[in-house]
Amino acid sequence: MKTTVSALYDNRTDAANAVRALTDSGILRDDISVVASDAAGEYSQYHGQDMPADDTLEGVASGALIGGVGGLLVGLAALAIPGIGPVIAAGPIAAAVAGAGIGAVTGGIVGALVDLGVDEDSAGYYAEGVRRGGTLVTVHVDERMASGVAELLDDYDPVDLESRADRWREEGWTTYDPEAEPYTVEQIRRERVRY
Repeated sequence: MKTTVSALYDNRTDAANAVRALTDSGILRDDISVVASDAAGEYSQYHGQDMPADDTLEGVASGALIGGVGGLLVGLAALAIPGIGPVIAAGPIAAAVAGAGIGAVTGGIVGALVDLGVDEDSAGYYAEGVRRGGTLVTVHVDERMASGVAELLDDYDPVDLESRADRWREEGWTTYDPEAEPYTVEQIRRERVRY
């Protein structure tokens, strides 16, 4: 039976390195998903179309994410998700969100994560983390491999999701809201400074 292992990263380079380590360890590209905020519009030129999976994106700002996963994952695309705004996404989650017509599932990303086996509370935390500028990596693997995948993802400094959600709640946040305004570049910068 398959399960989903997920990690949220504040640093896109850490996320790209985690993806590379996953593929180097033999995890199939089709089983790995990445979703990262694109509030700065770095990838907006590709909105609504598949992105090239080659070295032509190495020079793009935050090229670590694109260069790091562009050649590794399937279906790299720019999307807009309600409550999050523009994102760059790859893998099964990108296909699930795009295939659902974005707004058709609960908050887009939340429904896609729940469909992949992530519990709804955690899916909301992950969605909020992406909204605040984070990069989400999910891996859909056989249950026997889950602990090894989790350990590998932990090697690249992921966010302690429960602790982060507790901090958000202390600031008045209650739940991911697909109707909320996406974070601006400045709000994301302030968020990064805090953590």
